[in-house]
Amino acid sequence: MHLCSMTGIVYKSTGSWYHVKAESGVFYRCRIKGKFRMQGIKSTNPVAVGDNVQFELEETGDDTFGVINTIEERDNYIIRKSVNLSKQTHIIAANIDVAFLLITLNNPPTFTTFIDRFLVTAEAYHIKTVLLFNKIDVYNEEELDEIKYLAALYREVGYECIGISAKTGKNLDKVKEMMIGKTSMFSGHSGTGKSTLINALEPSLDLKTSIISAQHKQGQHTTTFAEMYDLSFDARIIDTPGIKGFGIVEIEKEELGNYFPEFFAVKQECKFNNCLHKDEPHCAVKDGLEDGKIAWSRYKSYLQILEGEDEQQYRTDDFPEEQ
Repeated sequence: MHLCSMTGIVYKSTGSWYHVKAESGVFYRCRIKGKFRMQGIKSTNPVAVGDNVQFELEETGDDTFGVINTIEERDNYIIRKSVNLSKQTHIIAANIDVAFLLITLNNPPTFTTFIDRFLVTAEAYHIKTVLLFNKIDVYNEEELDEIKYLAALYREVGYECIGISAKTGKNLDKVKEMMIGKTSMFSGHSGTGKSTLINALEPSLDLKTSIISAQHKQGQHTTTFAEMYDLSFDARIIDTPGIKGFGIVEIEKEELGNYFPEFFAVKQECKFNNCLHKDEPHCAVKDGLEDGKIAWSRYKSYLQILEGEDEQQYRTDDFPEEQ
């Protein structure tokens, strides 16, 4: 029996069923009605965690469930490329307000090339990113200077940077403040303290999901499902087990510089409008390097991505998260 039409947000997907939280705060198990064609994306999953959907309640016998008939337009979404050659993609999550990237200087080291790849992809996906320099309670003076230098470099580009300690709680109030009323996602290498941080922000969550998903990976075709959680301080987080950052989107060489904000800011001054900032004469980006206005580490990352170097080492997803 057909009941009524409702709107809600997808919190979890298990393949054929979706857990949708209606505006009333009640969760419903929902299925999809027929085939969805999404903006030309060849996707293995038409509906993703974070999607705003419309659904109708139906009753069969004692069972009440929802049937999703509309997916609202997304502000953004992140995808994961299929490992096989089918050119299929899996949409991991949609409508992310802010991505927090956890960075540690050592133990484990987070290299600028990894940070820059992450930022490029976030720019391409239109997702605001905040850099969290974790474990600042354990660094010596020299290491703290290096953190300050890195934070200054990324602030200059336009990214917000916060020094935190998930262990001692330093500056976690600032992180919380940025999460209120928003849907956040946390990324970073294994060992940077992601679960420690999330559990410090919301002890009742006790996220152990990442370690479980890594142990259950049988081969490369296991689909990793994201899940969204409500926090006690009017915030939501999306947990993406086994995803160590975003998959790099396919970016045309000519477009790549647009995702480095400081390159984009000066590109009008390049002699050639299709300048790749590499071998061309009168290039504003290379002039910026000479003047010290553009960081060499950023330019090095740009060239690496441009030339497709080291792509493989950034694609390993199956790192278990530390506890």
